[in-house]
Amino acid sequence: MLIDSHANLHAPQYDEDRAAVIDRARAVGVGAMVTICDRLDRFEAVHAIATTNADIWATVGVHPHEAKDFPSLAAETLVDLAVSPRVIGIGETGLDFHYDLSPRNVQASVFRAHIAAARQTGLPLVVHTREADTVMAEILEEEHDQGPFKILMHCYTSGAELAQRMAVLGAWFSVSGIATFKAAEDVRAVIAEMPEDRIILETDCPYLAPVPMRGRRNEPAYLPHILAELASIRGWSLAETETRTEEAFFKLFDRIDRP
Repeated sequence: MLIDSHANLHAPQYDEDRAAVIDRARAVGVGAMVTICDRLDRFEAVHAIATTNADIWATVGVHPHEAKDFPSLAAETLVDLAVSPRVIGIGETGLDFHYDLSPRNVQASVFRAHIAAARQTGLPLVVHTREADTVMAEILEEEHDQGPFKILMHCYTSGAELAQRMAVLGAWFSVSGIATFKAAEDVRAVIAEMPEDRIILETDCPYLAPVPMRGRRNEPAYLPHILAELASIRGWSLAETETRTEEAFFKLFDRIDRP
């Protein structure tokens, strides 16, 4: 089974053909998808996609870009929304010091609220990190020492040192279409060293379409191109790569009853 662990199916880019996008994914063998919440005021729309499609699940969270609008976010708010059986993860959350669309102290505070919710619910924490390696490592290590929780480093493009420190914490890593980009040699080098039993796939659609679809609106149907790139990087067959990423996905997102 191919699994897209990170799709933004609620995005307005799909308003005209959302059902067709989902059907195209199924047609190429994508058997499960996770649609990601980036703001609490969009949770209802995200959750509705999951509740009306048996092969799609949702997360609940606030992206670091949006943290400025939820500066007093409490873990309990996330925990309450995560009661739904269609919610399988907490996030996307984290730190983005590239754009700094939210103040860094607010990003960190909102991030810690998500961590507390992940710890309380037992659901995986879906982490976005960009140009924040040192602070990200410090926060996650400090919080993990206070009580373990599952970590997914989504669309991982950060440095090798952060990857190594997160691997020590037992983190999973997801590989996106960036791995296919010509200039992404550093990303591929890190992927080559990721823990082999903790790698999963994602599109991050509608963004980051893989080669040869780069420049187009991304969608889950393009996931086979990412699978092929991961297979090439790791020296695995396509079938082995599909099996490994499927196994890793269900170990991480264990609220789902595996088919």
